[in-house]
Amino acid sequence: MSRGGLLMIVCLLAMLLAAAVGGVMAWNAMGGGGPEQGISLHGFIALGLGILGSLIVGGGLMALVFFSSRSGHDEAVHREVTERMPPDGGQL
Repeated sequence: MSRGGLLMIVCLLAMLLAAAVGGVMAWNAMGGGGPEQGISLHGFIALGLGILGSLIVGGGLMALVFFSSRSGHDEAVHREVTERMPPDGGQL
């Protein structure tokens, strides 16, 4: 692994650690963890499904952008729009 790749991994892990520590500090500052503010099993299931669903939707949208770019459809639309533009560069 190159030196730049290793540095990037170390920086990303440091940011992940900082976010986790900040989340724990915020949770404790709000009095979290007490018996009256605990999350039930159903709450954890809903939280996990929400995170999983968000990752699936985000990954699917990224895949669509990638495949759209690779298929050439974006260039075809750009070419059509530039052909219909007036020579002076004004609005359509």
